[in-house]
Amino acid sequence: YRQLYHPEQIISGKEDAANNYARGHYTIGKEVVDIVLDRIRKLADACTGLQGFMVFNAVGGGTGSGFGSLLLERLSVDYGRKSKLGFTIYPSPLVSSAVVEPYNSVLSTHALLDHTDVAIMLDNEAIYDICRRSLGVERPSYSNLNRLIAQVISSLTTSLRFDGSLNVDITEFQTNLVPYPRIHFMLSSYAPVISAEKAYHEQLSVAEITNSAFEPTSMMAKCDPRHGKYMATCLMYRGDVVPKDVNAAVATIKTKRTIQFVDWCPTGFKCGINYQPPTVVPGGDLARVQRAVAMISNTSAIAEVFSRIDHKFDLMYAKRAFVHWFVG
Repeated sequence: YRQLYHPEQIISGKEDAANNYARGHYTIGKEVVDIVLDRIRKLADACTGLQGFMVFNAVGGGTGSGFGSLLLERLSVDYGRKSKLGFTIYPSPLVSSAVVEPYNSVLSTHALLDHTDVAIMLDNEAIYDICRRSLGVERPSYSNLNRLIAQVISSLTTSLRFDGSLNVDITEFQTNLVPYPRIHFMLSSYAPVISAEKAYHEQLSVAEITNSAFEPTSMMAKCDPRHGKYMATCLMYRGDVVPKDVNAAVATIKTKRTIQFVDWCPTGFKCGINYQPPTVVPGGDLARVQRAVAMISNTSAIAEVFSRIDHKFDLMYAKRAFVHWFVG
């Protein structure tokens, strides 16, 4: 994929942040951040109507959490009110890559609260499970995971790129999904996740893919939406979909007992329709389908993700374990 980018726009450092937020934010971050902002400014100057930024990071490591939050803070200063969407990979309950993940995540969430407008939470374990269960990939690699996440991200931006009957732009997500500025951590799901072998035998209607997008098993972060209430939901359909089908599908969802909305937000659905059918990576795991839906929802169940990390943070911080690396 290296050919996608202009060589000057690829910035790499000499050393990593060693899984340490403080190092990524202060030590290494300080050296690189001005170069990065300069390159961003060049790109931004070339835009006729800059909508906002999309930032992809993982908050478990040092660079993703430390440098990621530094960059978000600086973007807020330079570009003020432009919307910032974060796609953030949070540490998962069982699959862990570092001991100090809870520290990094908590420190980084502070910046995500203040400096992103919408943050979409992802977690590797949930996406591993989707790959195993729906695609039959026994040992998913990072490229399997990335291709799945890419489908969601590409659905978010289709309206900017192609034509459809109900277009949704980036600022609209914010308007429709965020009831209060700090409650902007979203859960995402995508349907149909289906392998090429199965696709021949299943004709997936709009109602079916809508139902499966609400299934707890298709969520891309480990939390159960049945334990919370939905505040708002955004459904982005692509492919062969007409508004009549969408309205019918949404009406059936509303009658379900398991899917509860908060009482102060009775309608709660924002729909987008785009006529461009979903594309897949040639030779990838996903099948070509006629229609697909990506769902971004604001639900109170997302608190499970935070309480899990907080619990781990408290256990370690009670003993002040590893703290000396951060305060130095």
